[in-house]
Amino acid sequence: MDSPLFECHHLVKRYGGVTVVDDLSFDISPGECLGVIGPNGAGKTTTIRMCLGLTAPDSGSITAFGLDMPRDALAIKAQLGVVSQMDTLDPDFSCAENLLVYSRYFGFSRAQIAPRIPQLLDFAALAHKAHAKPGELSGGMKRRLSLARALVNNPRLLMLDEPTTGLDPQARHLMWERLQALLQQRKSILLTTHFMDEAERLCSRLLVLDHGKKIAEGRPRQLIEQHLEPDVVEVYGHGALALAQDEVHAPLRALAARVEVSGETVFFYTAQAMPVLAALSERHDLRTLHRPANLEDLFLKLTGRQIREDG
Repeated sequence: MDSPLFECHHLVKRYGGVTVVDDLSFDISPGECLGVIGPNGAGKTTTIRMCLGLTAPDSGSITAFGLDMPRDALAIKAQLGVVSQMDTLDPDFSCAENLLVYSRYFGFSRAQIAPRIPQLLDFAALAHKAHAKPGELSGGMKRRLSLARALVNNPRLLMLDEPTTGLDPQARHLMWERLQALLQQRKSILLTTHFMDEAERLCSRLLVLDHGKKIAEGRPRQLIEQHLEPDVVEVYGHGALALAQDEVHAPLRALAARVEVSGETVFFYTAQAMPVLAALSERHDLRTLHRPANLEDLFLKLTGRQIREDG
């Protein structure tokens, strides 16, 4: 087992009287993608900011590559690559110039970085856009350029804060392909995301945060098996909500381990879906979907179905 590249121990961060990160510990190994998921306000972005040395923890410690944050912040940042939620590309420079200028922060000369710029643009599928400015790019292209820029210093660890938010499905899949290629190169990734399919596709391990606390940790499929029944029957249509509420439907609900409602859909969580489906088979006014439990079910069970606003 490889020693961790990056370790956080008992991180605490408070703003005013609110604890936004509460005794959080985790580590990241070489070649691992660690996903951090949680609802708005769970502490994901604050955790990333502490890991980058942008926000000082009130207590706890961070070590990376055998160095201590914040004492060795510059040496640590030299081995990190960052893709933030917001577009921070320089609109006045072309794609190639954005990479060139950014490389100067790491002390690269033009002669040192010039041979790598075509390689980075090619990796980002932007070779044909080398002379285009960010304003001429689609959202997916901008995000891939941000990823290429984060690779300028050949980092050992990438920190990606919701890197595919706002992208269409094709752009997301291309971004995932590039991130998988980086993992094959033994790069490590710390990823925050709201997309459960993204977390399940990319992450070898997950942290689930809520109210600043770690409430679960493990491999995606192991967490699903640990916390959920294997089968889900979704029921929707006119009269579906009555299945979860009316006393006459109590025998149906008894066939499932759990019954939950979200919007106009009723979810039956069960180890045996066939009795539930059989009981519903005569209800032609309802539509059903039988599927295996997934990471979104896990997320909603652990953090709740109540929508939370940012902040």
